[in-house]
Amino acid sequence: MNTNLCFRWVKVLCVKAIAIMALLITFNNCTDYFSNYLFVQHVLQMDTIFPGSSLHYRSIQQPWLWHTGYILIIVLEGIMGITCMMGAWQMWVSRNQSAAIFHAAKKWAIAGIGIGIFIWFLFFEVLGGEWFVMWQSSTWNGLSAAERITGFLMLSLILLYLKEEDLPAM
Repeated sequence: MNTNLCFRWVKVLCVKAIAIMALLITFNNCTDYFSNYLFVQHVLQMDTIFPGSSLHYRSIQQPWLWHTGYILIIVLEGIMGITCMMGAWQMWVSRNQSAAIFHAAKKWAIAGIGIGIFIWFLFFEVLGGEWFVMWQSSTWNGLSAAERITGFLMLSLILLYLKEEDLPAM
C-alpha cells in the first residue's frame, strides 16, 4: 500500500474516532443528564473553590443558567460529532482522488474539530478553569480531561492540515 494512501486512511480514522467520541459524549449527556449537569452546576456555582477566594462574586446561582450552559455544551458536542462524521465520510469518499480533492474534502472535519477546540478550550479551560476558577476545586475539576481532549484535537488538526502528494498512477 502506498504511504500517501496510508496517511489518508489515518486521517479518516482519526476524524472518525473524534466523531464517535463527540457523539458518545452527547449520547451520555442526554441519557444521563444529571451526572454532568451537577458538574456544570458546581463549577458555575463556585461552591467548591477555596473558601477564602475573593472570586466568589463571579458565581452563578440561577439554575436556569446552569441548564442553559449545559444544554449549549451538549448541542455543540452533537454538532461537532455530526460535522466530524460528515468530514470523515467526505474524506473516505475522496481517499483515492487527487491530493487537491482530498485536501478540499477535509473542510467538515476541520470545522468539527474547530468546534471541539471551542468547547473544551474556551468553555472548560478558559471559562471553567480561569473565570470560574475550577482549578481551585478538588471535587469538580475537569481541567485534566479538557487538556487531554484539547491536545488530541489540536494534534489532529495539525495532522489534517498536512497536505498529501498525488497518489501514483495504478
